[in-house]
Amino acid sequence: MIHARLRGDGLRVGIDGPDAAGKTTLADELASKLESRGHRVVRASIDEFLRPPEERYRRGRDSPRGYYEDSFDYAAVRSLLDLRPADGALLVFDGVFLLRPELADVWDFRIFVSVSVEECLRRAAARDAEVLGSVEGVVRRYRARYIPGQALYLAEARPAETADVVLVNDDPARPLLRASPP
Repeated sequence: MIHARLRGDGLRVGIDGPDAAGKTTLADELASKLESRGHRVVRASIDEFLRPPEERYRRGRDSPRGYYEDSFDYAAVRSLLDLRPADGALLVFDGVFLLRPELADVWDFRIFVSVSVEECLRRAAARDAEVLGSVEGVVRRYRARYIPGQALYLAEARPAETADVVLVNDDPARPLLRASPP
């Protein structure tokens, strides 16, 4: 299914999902696999479009609404995505909130990586403890800002319903792939 949709010139693949779901890992693996099959791939991430801290945290460091609405420069992302990759390249782009209304129509193929809150917290604690100071700091920050921000996004944008496929990734050794409802 994915291979059939990736034929053509200058296609854009968006890999969306909550924090610590495995989006970057999937995007890197997909890009590598596509390159090994002779495709030219451009890799990018929403993380390259972070707004300055004074804009990201203007509603407070723990604001879920601030996380969802203020973290990234969506106009800059949109201007990049309005351009098709040249020379038949495939753009593999990962990040949170990629299927929000401002960006949903720019993707030629949309993947939503789903993960439970418990698994998200487990992975985030392992990944972010040093950056956020402690496992407790990670859990507090995720419960205050990131998980509620994702809940806002899920309720408002319904990404699992608009994605072409959903990858349930609670067990990375055995992810489940399912087509999104029509």
